[in-house]
Amino acid sequence: MTRRPALPAGVRRGAPVTITVDGEPLQAHLGETVAAALIADGAAELRKTRKGAARGLYCGMGVCFDCLVMVDGVPNTRACMTWVRAGMEIRHMDGLVAVKGD
Repeated sequence: MTRRPALPAGVRRGAPVTITVDGEPLQAHLGETVAAALIADGAAELRKTRKGAARGLYCGMGVCFDCLVMVDGVPNTRACMTWVRAGMEIRHMDGLVAVKGD
C-alpha cells in the first residue's frame, strides 16, 4: 500500500530502493526520510512508549523524539532526520526495545 501522492509536472522522485521494516521488504525512494517511507506505507504509529502509548511523526524536524525507530541495529534513531538508504533495516520500537520481526 502506498500513500505517496502524484507529483506535479517536472518533479521526480529519487531512485526506488528496497528497505526492510520489521522483517518485511518495503519500496522507498532516495531523497525521502525513513518517516516519509513509513507513513507512505500506512504506518501512522512509529513506536510505543514504555507505558504502551502510541507515538508517530509529530514535529518532523528532529526536536520532539516521538518518531524513534531502530535503524541498522541502532536504537532511538529519529525517523524524521534519517535519509533512506538501499538495504537499511528498520524496526519499530516498543518501549526501549525493537519490535520482533521475521
